[in-house]
Formats: sequence, structure tokens, C-alpha cells
Amino acid sequence: MFYSGMMAGWPSIVVSAVICLFFADVHARPNVVEFAPPEPQCGYRSCPATSPTMLNVHLVPHTHDDVGWLKTVDQYFYGSRNDIQHAGVQYILDSVIPELLSDPTKRFIYVEMAFFARWWREQDNIMKENVRKLVNEGRLEFVLGGWCMNDEASTHYNAMIDQHTLGFSFLEQEFGACARPRVGWQIDPFGHSREQASMFAQFGFDGLFFGRLDYQDKDNRLKQNNMEFVWRGSPKNLGKSVCLGEASELFTGVLYNHYVPPPGFCFDESCNDEPIMDDERMHDVNIQSRVQDFIKIVNDQAQHFHSNNIMMTMGSDFQYQNAHTWYKNMDKLIKYVNQQQSNGSNINLLYSTPSCYLFNVNHLNQVWNSTKDDFFPYASRENTFWSGYFSSRAALKGYARKSNNFLQVCKQLDVLANLMRQGVNVTEDLRLYKEALGVVQHHDGVSGTEKQHVANDYAQRLAAGAEKCQKVTNAAFEKLLPKGSEKAPSQVYCPLTNISYCEFTEHNKQFMVTIYNPLGHAVTDYVRIPVLASMYRVVDPTGANVTAQLVPVSEETKKIPERNGSIAQSELFFQVELPPLGYSTYFVMETKNEATSKTSKIVPVSSGKADIPLYIQNDEYLVLLDNINGNTLGINNKKKKIDLPVNQGIWWYEAYGGNCSKGEFQASGAYALRTKGERHRVSDKEMQLNSYILTGELVQEAHMIFGDEASQVIRLYNNKPYVEFEWTVGPINIKDKIGKEYITLYDTQQTVESGDLFYTDANGREILERRRDHRNTWSFNNTEHVAGNYFPVNSRIYIQDKAKNQQLTVLTDRSEGGGSLESGTMELLVHRRLLYDDHFGVGEPLNETGADGQGLVVRGKAKSSWSEKGWKGKQLALLDTIKDSPALHRSLALRMYMAPSVSFSPLTMTPEQAVAKYNTQWSALKKPLPANVHMLTLEQWVLPSIMPVEVSQILLRFEHIYEKDEDPVLSQPATVNLTDFTTFKIEAMRELTLGANLPLSELNRLPWGYIPDSEESLRKEELLRTAIPHSDPPATITLQPMQIRTFVATLNTQH
Repeated sequence: MFYSGMMAGWPSIVVSAVICLFFADVHARPNVVEFAPPEPQCGYRSCPATSPTMLNVHLVPHTHDDVGWLKTVDQYFYGSRNDIQHAGVQYILDSVIPELLSDPTKRFIYVEMAFFARWWREQDNIMKENVRKLVNEGRLEFVLGGWCMNDEASTHYNAMIDQHTLGFSFLEQEFGACARPRVGWQIDPFGHSREQASMFAQFGFDGLFFGRLDYQDKDNRLKQNNMEFVWRGSPKNLGKSVCLGEASELFTGVLYNHYVPPPGFCFDESCNDEPIMDDERMHDVNIQSRVQDFIKIVNDQAQHFHSNNIMMTMGSDFQYQNAHTWYKNMDKLIKYVNQQQSNGSNINLLYSTPSCYLFNVNHLNQVWNSTKDDFFPYASRENTFWSGYFSSRAALKGYARKSNNFLQVCKQLDVLANLMRQGVNVTEDLRLYKEALGVVQHHDGVSGTEKQHVANDYAQRLAAGAEKCQKVTNAAFEKLLPKGSEKAPSQVYCPLTNISYCEFTEHNKQFMVTIYNPLGHAVTDYVRIPVLASMYRVVDPTGANVTAQLVPVSEETKKIPERNGSIAQSELFFQVELPPLGYSTYFVMETKNEATSKTSKIVPVSSGKADIPLYIQNDEYLVLLDNINGNTLGINNKKKKIDLPVNQGIWWYEAYGGNCSKGEFQASGAYALRTKGERHRVSDKEMQLNSYILTGELVQEAHMIFGDEASQVIRLYNNKPYVEFEWTVGPINIKDKIGKEYITLYDTQQTVESGDLFYTDANGREILERRRDHRNTWSFNNTEHVAGNYFPVNSRIYIQDKAKNQQLTVLTDRSEGGGSLESGTMELLVHRRLLYDDHFGVGEPLNETGADGQGLVVRGKAKSSWSEKGWKGKQLALLDTIKDSPALHRSLALRMYMAPSVSFSPLTMTPEQAVAKYNTQWSALKKPLPANVHMLTLEQWVLPSIMPVEVSQILLRFEHIYEKDEDPVLSQPATVNLTDFTTFKIEAMRELTLGANLPLSELNRLPWGYIPDSEESLRKEELLRTAIPHSDPPATITLQPMQIRTFVATLNTQH
């Protein structure tokens, strides 16, 4: 179905808004334009000519190259381990480039810079010049342009922006403006995030195409001819008036045939389809039937789209290792189908790219439907919801999140210590860590859907990157710590303190602890250090004694195989005060007579004595515990006088097993979640006798043992407005031949009357309302009560009782799947061990065996805070009023993903001597950033095409972390003073798009008309931002709610 009059029957208010968009925009064009460029140029000017009277079929040659999945990224590049999968990316590029050079009509797109950059480094100058020619003429086009095609459910927005920036900067440095991607190409991720769409719009993309869509949603869109629409990525915060254009809105198309060729027309050497045989002397000539078959496929597809342009993807996973077979057959297909025009056919085949297709569709000046939803969870058929990967490989998900945290620390310290200007070049060290993080964001990486040996490779890459990053931080502290000529001691990091293991602190009787705070706000926090002795003195940066508390390492922790024989008997807790964007150094000494540490009091839990009340409390909260089964019974916010029954504990579902031959036999696997029956308590027995309550001056803990497979520590820190739930799950027992899905459950016994509504974050940023058993844009038939109601939880989930003005929020320390399956409840899937493959390609069950082969042990934290409006988690739980909850969960979520970095060094003198010789407390800011502002990025930057100067440059991003109307004060616009940095002075700066590859003043996106919500159709607001050109820097910049602003700044090297 071609485009036709679409406005008949619309309300007049909507028509007027659309007319406003058509005629107010300077980019308005005639309805149909035949576009044939006079000379080869890149960008839209390089697009092939199309016909306004024909159905133009844009054939898009492409390859989809997973940056790790069944093989590691190295194995995929070189083509090794072809016994697993026949795939070698280097051969694809080797094969495609000569084909493009041989014929100027041919096109090809490439996506994954992790592979292309590696191939590029191996090419000689002649080949590089040939490739630059292809790019400059638009014949080789880069789409998406990130280091990988990132997952959208398990990724944090910081890492998503960084991995795209890494790819964009490579393209900009090597090719310049002609290589800038113009479209998003998320063809394989298993569901799609609204925040991702908003980012793409802010990158300057003109459109997005994706492949996977819920089967019910796709059926509905095909019937309604709604496969293309405008996606409103941030309608509440970044959207502007209909007439002024939109900062976060994106034309989006769902690919008709996923991303593979039309049935019967795959010409790759890995396919079995018939080639185009056109020699009349042959007995098997098939040209007539092949042409007619293709024309039928074209007409079938065209009836579901509105314009006289359709796109067909000609390629698939790791295809084009022999590009000639593809192009030879497509040449024939184009020739013979187009010959049918002389017989009355209206079909015009041409080589094209997604951006050229997009450009032609845009020229028709149509008006499109719009959506504000996301596309989670994705279901491919009945009983088959791809919501298991929200939690698959929980340990890798946690490692990826912590690694991103440490990378930000390293990038910041590189700048703040002025390493580049002092002759210390750590660019290569940082590059390796950036690339490792970029690879892990892949949609078969942090998603947890790769083979086990590939997951191991990802972890090894992160570990190697962290080692490089430690060299950066060491170099930085060597510059920052000494007051004079005194040499600073080397820093040692302990990545396994979460399982109470640190070889350095266990084997040294005295040491320094340096805690760096990567946030622009002062932070009061607690550190936990594994130690051996029973008495310690702790001294702060000024030389004053600090109260500390010794907490015994639990027996459950000691059983974790990955502790590698740690001898720590206790953990030393003490509170630290950290300046904004700076560090504090504390001193720890084993002692016999000057101890500031106090031993915790331990009270065993007498199992079965229900008449004995069990609780822990601090100034903020009281947590009531069940001494029969170990679950939390209630949480009391003492200051707000809110008392809520909360039954919190660890439960499990039986994973469904099956042969996956059809939906009813679908197994739970790395991708899919399918549970069998009701949830079960971890242990049907009474709580173990070795559970206990621990009290002290700084921290109160309840250690609950639920049998051999799970335990939990419920923790209250003094003066902290949340409850911390530290869960440990594993090794999961599968001797009973049952796969298991472990959850943490928060059940308010329907005291919080949340109904069918709950709320989750999108990649750590905006909040989306969820409704159980419901989808906003189609009539949803849910065939799986659990899996169909699970959504990605990257940082928080909460429920509200609006009548009582209460909110319970849970914050997580990694991405997990979660939902609210009954009113007043929330649950989060924290660990999985399965016995069946779900038949989506990975070819092995999700069965992580851990260091000892018995099963992986995973530990995580959740923090809860209770205000009549919020839980916060690590899981941290928060209980508060609806009004006060955002101020809690926004700030706590930020502190969780940008946690302080702790390092250790030898102490060879007294604390008093160390205070005299070292800068034991230091900040890069004269005063903290506003409470609603986060410095998202601070790193060295070299991109001459953006700001052509030969002096030191940095990349800066500031973001407003609140949404509109979340908080009466913190949701107001915020102002940042750029003169508040102490270690550098900005001499000139230029504002860029979010991906940092285009001056914002040069951004010129294609306009799209869409049908807005009726209540918004006449809304008029001012533009969110006016770009700062290359000029003298302003003293201040202003941020609107949820806005991220990106700058490249030139520093005064004399400062």
C-alpha cells in the first residue's frame, strides 16, 4: 500500500498541529522529489536516484557481526574455531572492498567499530586511501557507528554513551564528516529501550531501524500499516512544541523480515538458496521464476508500508565472506526485475543504504503515528518471552557495572592530575579499558546470552583493562598525593572486597586507605576492609582518631570458593568523609592499646522461638525480622513515622524444561524466562541455627541463613536512610535435575495498594510506568504470568500507594529483571542456573559452575529506603512519601553506579608524619556541583576536526539527573559554574552533540511530522538549548531536567 491522503477524519486540532509542522519548518519540501545528485558526494547527496512514479526497492547489502557470542571477539575476527561457527570478519571486509571499488553503483554498510578498527589497523596506505574514497562517495556507509551494537535491557546509559563515543571518535579521526552515522541500526537486540531512542536523537541521528518486535505487536502493526512511526524518546522532559521540532524524537522503522534476506534470496556461500541462473543455454535456467517470485515478495511487503519506498536487508550474520557471490546475483536480480518495467511493472530495484531509504521516505513529507512506549519484554511466540536475559550471568552484569565505574574514575584522574601536560601519556592504557568496556556492552555480552568460554573472555578483558587503569590512577596519585618531593607510595586495589577478600590488607599490619569520590558532591560513606587482627586504630586525613567497628566474616562468606584461601577473619568498618571530585586518605594500624575499633556484639537467633522479637535499628529505620524463616516482617521509617509490613526474602521458581519445538514446550534459557508453578521458599526448613544478629556503633546486621544455597545480610548503617539487603545465592543445587530461578521478593501484604501499576527505570535514567498484563498499543494476550510481566531494572523499581502517599523503592547494584506480579509486591530475578538450552542459538544451557565446578556463587546488594514514596536498592530499600522519594532514589542510584574507588598503600611512618608529607584530602572543585547535576564525563580529548587546536583538550558532559515535576526544588533548571574547577582553567569551548562528533550548532536533522497526543498538540515551549559555538567559554551553563550537555574544552596550559 503506497502513501495516500492520511489526514482524513483527524480532529481539527491535530491537523492544525501537523500543518504547523509542515510549514513552520525551514526544511519543508514538495511532496515528491526525484533526487539524482550531479556528482559523487557523501551523505544524502550520494544517494542513488529514485523514481517518484515507481515502487523503489532499496536493497541494503550488510553483514551482522556479533562482537562475541558463540566465539570470542578475537575468534570471530580471525575466523578461528570454525568448528563452532564458520565466521571470519576480516575476510568479509577483505572481500567487500574490492567489489565496491569495481562498481560505483554498489553499496555496503558496516556497523561494529570493534571489528572495523582492528581491520583498519592492519591495512596499508593504498587500501586506506581506497576505503576513504568509498566513504567520501557514500558507497561504504557506517551506520550506528558504536564500538558494538549494544544491548538495550542490561546496559547503563553511561556505558551506552561511552561505547558510541568510542566508535564515533574512531570514525571522525580516520574519515572525518563523511563517516558520521546518520541512522541507528539495532537489528538484533532482544527488545528496545526508549532511552536508547532518546540517545540516538541526541546523537543527531535522523532515524532508527530495528529487527525484533513482539509477535503480537508486529502482527498488529502489519495489519494497521504502522511499521514506521515517530518514537518519542523523552516526551515529558526533552520534548518541545510540535512547531519547534523535538530534541529526543526519532523516526523509527521495524524491518519487515527481521534483518535477513527475503525467503529464497540469500546468496551467501553459507546459504542454500538457488542462484540467479540466466544463461538460456542451460537446462536449469530459472530467471523467469526467480523474478516473479521476487516481485511477489516486493508487493507483499509494500502493502504494509505507506510510501513508494521499501527496504530489503540483503545479508545476515557474518555474511559476505565471499562478497562476489552476493553482488553477482544481486546485479542480475536488479537487471531482470527492472527489465519488467517495459512490461508495465512499477518496481525499481537499486543498491542503497538505510540512510538513503530514510531520506527518500522523508522527502514525501508524510505524517506518522507516534509512540511513547518502549518495546520490552520481547516475545517471539506464545510462552516465549525473552525476559530471562535481563538477569542472565548476574556476576558478569555486576562486573560490567563496576568496571564502568572504575573507568570513569581513571578518566577523571587522568585529567585532574594533568598527566598529559606533565608528560605522562596514558592514552593507550585508557584505550584498552574503553575498548574492553565497549565490547562487553554488546547485545550478546552484558546480556549474558553468550557461551561460557566467551563470558570468560569478556571478564578477562575487563580484568586486563582494570590493570591498565590502575596504572593511570597510580600515576595520578603520584602527582596529587605528595606535598613536596616525597614520593607517593603505589596504590593497590582489591576487587574482591565484596566477598571479604583483600590480600594486601590481610597481610599488612598498617596501611593507608585512599578513597576517591568521582561525584561532584561531597559524600559520607562507609568502607569495609577485610582484616586479620582483633584491634585497630583508624586515623582520618587530619590526624584525628576515627571510630571503627569490627564485624566477623560470616561462615557463609568463607565458603565462597572464589575467595582463594583468604585468611581474613573480620571486616573493619568505618565512616569516611569525601570531598566532591576528590579524595581522602585514612590510616589503619593494628594495635594492642590504642584501638579505635570496637568488636561487634553477636546475638545468635534461637530458631523456632516465635515469642522472641527480632529486630535491628538505627536512627532512621527499624527492621522487624521473622525468627522462624529469616524473612523481613516489617520496615519502620522512624523519622517519618511510617510503619509498613514487608515480607522480604529469597525465593525460587522452577525453570521450565522442554525441547522448544513449539511454544508450549519452550524451555527457560539464557534468553527466555519460563517458570513452572508457584514460587518456593529457598528453604522449607526452619532458619538455620547459625543465623545471628550483630550490633555495634556504626552498623547493625542480621545474618540470615536459608540453607546451603542462599543467605542474606540485612544491614543498617548509622544515619543512612535506607535498608541494605546483601544477598548471596549459590551454588544452586541441580542434583534434583531441576533448573532454578532465584528471586528476592518484597511483599507488603497488600498494605501498599499499588494495583496493577509499578515503575522501572530505563537504562538508569527516566522512569517508565508499567501495568501488569497490559501493553499500551495493542490488546495483549499474556501466556506467561511471570515472564510476560518482567521488565529490565537497571537501577530501580518501585510501587506506590497514591491514596496513602507511600512509595517503596528498591535500588539494584546491577541490571536485573523484575516486576510486580500482585498488588503490593515487587520481585527481582537475581541468579539463574538452568539445564536446558532455549534454542535461540547459544547451544548450551546457562549453567555456570564457578571456580570449584559446583556452581557459581553470586553476591549482590540491594538497598531499600521507605518514605511514603520509595524503595532504594543495591538492593537498597527505601520507604518514604511519594513527594520525598525522588530526592532519595535519584541521589542514591547515582552513588551506587559512581561509587567511591578504594585503594591501599603501605604506611611506613606515623599518621602524623604522613599528614605532614602528603595531601591527605583534596578536591578538584572550589564548591560542590548543584545537587541535581552530575558530571557524566571528564576525559582527555583529541579530535581536531571538531576543535582544531594543538593544545590540551577535554571532553565534558554535565547532566541534570531529575525529571520534570519529580521534586519541587530539584526538578528546577540547574546552573553549573565552569570556573569552579581548581586544576584547570577553560580557555575556549564548543558544544557538541551527545556523541561528541558534531558541533551542536551544525546539527541539522531531518524533520518528521507526527500525530501528537491531543492534549499536547498546541503546547509551545522554548528550545531546550542554544548551542555554545567555538568561542570564549561562558562562566556558567544551564541544564533543564534530564538534559545532558556535551562540550569539548581547550585548557589554559599555564594554569
